[in-house]
Amino acid sequence: MIRPSMSDFEFLFALYGLMLGLSIAEVLSGLARSIEERLQSRPTLRIGWLCPLLAVFVLLDLLSFWSAAWTVRPVVRVSGESLMLVTAFAGAYYLAARLVFPRDLSQLADLDEHFFRVRRIVVGILLALLVVQMTYYASVPAIRPRLVAPASLGMTLLLAALLVAAMIVRSRRWATIVLAALVLRYVAAYLIF
Repeated sequence: MIRPSMSDFEFLFALYGLMLGLSIAEVLSGLARSIEERLQSRPTLRIGWLCPLLAVFVLLDLLSFWSAAWTVRPVVRVSGESLMLVTAFAGAYYLAARLVFPRDLSQLADLDEHFFRVRRIVVGILLALLVVQMTYYASVPAIRPRLVAPASLGMTLLLAALLVAAMIVRSRRWATIVLAALVLRYVAAYLIF
């Protein structure tokens, strides 16, 4: 009998990892473009805190989804459905990552303007992906107990509440506070759990 050289998880994760890696590259290249624009040709361009904080949060959230894939490795099976779902999930992530920074900075004086224009889309995508992930986890008997553990449930509810807050706050000050809280929540989660 010929033994496959790659597990189902490895096969699907190659696609998932590629797409999430492109998302990380998109966020970092957007930040680099913004810094480069300010340093080289437009010293009056205000980068502010909001887009960079959103970028850091998106990167941390991407890492969480990357590591979450490890949780489901025993139950992953290759199928047409799983390939489409992985592509849709990671593709939505790429869309959110792509929108964090504008492609064309020539018409902007302040990146905070861009943040307020795209934040509901970017954060809404991340919230929808969180709901999809939690729904999937709830459907897998081997994972469900970890989902409802008090610490896990509390951190997930905190994340969801902060995501909703990030979509509805109107002032720069509150948006900065909420984004900082989102970043700190992930840093705490990575250091504690």
